[in-house]
Amino acid sequence: MSFTRSIINISIMSALALNSSNLFAKSVSLNKTLIDEELVNEESVEGEDSLEDFYGDEDFVSIATGNKKLIHKAPGVTSVITREEIDNLGATHLDEVLERIPGLHVGTSNLSRLDPIYSIRGIQTGFNPQVLVLLNGVDFKNSFSEGLPYTFRYPLSNVERIEVIRGPGSALYGADAFSGVINIITTQVENKKIAIGGRLGSFDSHDIWINAGHKIDKGYLRFSLENQVSDGDKKRSAQTDLQTVFDNVFGTSASLAPIALDSRYDVLNIQADVKWHDFQWENWYWQQTDGGVGPGGAQALDPSGFQNVELFRTLLKYQTDISNNAHINSYVSWMKTNNDSFFNLFPDNAVLPIGADGNINFSNIAGIVLFKDGYIGNPKSVEKNMHAHLSFSWSGWNSHNITTAVGYSALNVKAQEFKNFGPGIIDGSQPVVDGTLTDVTGTPFIYIPDVSRNNRYVLIQDEWKISNDWELTLGTRYDNYSDFGSSINPRAALVWQTSNNMTTKVLFGSAFRAPSFNELFLINNPSALGNPNVKPEKIDTWELSFEYRPRFDVRISTNVYRYKATDLIDKLATSEGLKTENVRDQNGYGLESEVQWKINEKLTAYANYSWQHSEDDKTGVRVADAPKQLFYLDIHYDLNEQWQLGTQLWWVGSRTRAISDMREPVDSDILSNIKISWNILSGIKLHGVVKNVFDTKASEPSNGSVPNDFQREGRSLWLEAEYSF
Repeated sequence: MSFTRSIINISIMSALALNSSNLFAKSVSLNKTLIDEELVNEESVEGEDSLEDFYGDEDFVSIATGNKKLIHKAPGVTSVITREEIDNLGATHLDEVLERIPGLHVGTSNLSRLDPIYSIRGIQTGFNPQVLVLLNGVDFKNSFSEGLPYTFRYPLSNVERIEVIRGPGSALYGADAFSGVINIITTQVENKKIAIGGRLGSFDSHDIWINAGHKIDKGYLRFSLENQVSDGDKKRSAQTDLQTVFDNVFGTSASLAPIALDSRYDVLNIQADVKWHDFQWENWYWQQTDGGVGPGGAQALDPSGFQNVELFRTLLKYQTDISNNAHINSYVSWMKTNNDSFFNLFPDNAVLPIGADGNINFSNIAGIVLFKDGYIGNPKSVEKNMHAHLSFSWSGWNSHNITTAVGYSALNVKAQEFKNFGPGIIDGSQPVVDGTLTDVTGTPFIYIPDVSRNNRYVLIQDEWKISNDWELTLGTRYDNYSDFGSSINPRAALVWQTSNNMTTKVLFGSAFRAPSFNELFLINNPSALGNPNVKPEKIDTWELSFEYRPRFDVRISTNVYRYKATDLIDKLATSEGLKTENVRDQNGYGLESEVQWKINEKLTAYANYSWQHSEDDKTGVRVADAPKQLFYLDIHYDLNEQWQLGTQLWWVGSRTRAISDMREPVDSDILSNIKISWNILSGIKLHGVVKNVFDTKASEPSNGSVPNDFQREGRSLWLEAEYSF
């Protein structure tokens, strides 16, 4: 704690102690610019261009209101990571970029396949449905879990910027914008540039990509393709697993431990867009082929299991100004996702206690069964989602910009399942079961019936410019779901230009998280049962934010927050076994601070520090697994026109365990990366990246079935080349 406080204090004091000989003149200039800004319609092309010349494009954000605004005036706690910053980081996929966001830690699921978990302000669960991730403003959730697609990894070569709002966003985005919203914005510029690149790295990793654009009359064509392949870090080992426990009980030796967690991946990402006049047609294809399942579907190591995902989304947008004061924004999207999961839930020659329903059972054992070819499940699903949205913005009334919107979504899941256990297949009386799989599709014995839901919503938002220094944003959204009912979520944000170089924000927001199909309808599953009576999770958040610019090249921001989350969903032991219930409420509070300093034309430094406290509302016990503190430092140096150097360091504070987990808390970790770039000739670049420079043995918390936790990747080396013309 003292280490990170000292670093933050030094950063802030250094910024405040800068040479201020030109401060008065610059303040006058800043004041003039702010006055000029009030006279400029931010929605006009000329206005945007002139403001971008002064502030830089990174200071604009649309995620907080749906309309483009200067980031210091956005009615939310927002962050933007630009294309330039992504390049400087040496990041290869989304998770590596998000570590830069204050208050956000990218962890590892302790339930599902080493999937990424975006822990924001101490709110996290195994499937991570409390964070809404968008691609170009539209979500692409896994309908079964409400989280990201399984084994999700998003490449970055075609990403223009990433916008993040920390805190509730349901007043604008609806369900699951609970603790935060992340919007990935792909490149949408009108140019003829073509870029081809490749990357080789540790763990037998290799990536290739191509990005191309072509300008047409009143629009453009864009195409991008990136493929990332790796065997994963074989040193990320698990010393024991859940099968080890059964081996100790039954005197067997079936466990495969110690071996590596299976983190292989083969990801293909394709984007093809057409823009013509006011229409834009986006097509996105994302595929994971033979992805590793981490510690295994049941926390028993499974190197032969795999995860296949095939996602396709097509999206048609229409945006136009129908007058100087009126704007229409609309889209229709359709998405289909095929999931194919193959799990050797327990390995060959596993001996397991089986109940009369054919599932593992510890309390009502019908028989002890030898699974000579393993305890095998092969669930599949086809998800289809449709979204339609129409919004109208009008700024023609007395300094108000009023936005109204209506929308509709429909989604359904059709499941298939093949397995050698469960009801209708075995009943515990069989002494030995082989690897023959039975198709239970279309029977009462499948893991989930075919399910569907639809949602209708309406929202209204008013951005009221009370005066040159004050702006008030009020809004609310009403959602009505076919399967669990309705939710109303208001927001209020008061933004005060306190002085020429300081902005103060007071924020309130309400949000909800919709119960997933998994939580509502899961059946015939040895791990848990769904509950159709589960209610949505809810959260109210209050925030106070300050942004201070002592001079043009220094930005300091700090925000404090408090929230109360109710009806959080988890598994609860009942007479029927583990069952989904609304089990607890959670309180949280904390602070996030960041400093950005352009020291000179060649050297830039950025740092942030976050502290959070989250606890169970009834017991006061601290929430497990979420980091208490985070610190991040990024330094970029342009040696000359040919050479650039960047380095990042981030510190993840210790994490407490659940009360029932007797292991020591998860230790804090310090990790670092370094990147060096060489511009050989015009259009030709070479990059070298070292990740986890000091080969730190960092870990993410497991649920105890893998006692030594889930180790993060060790040191890796990467060489990258790109040619653009």
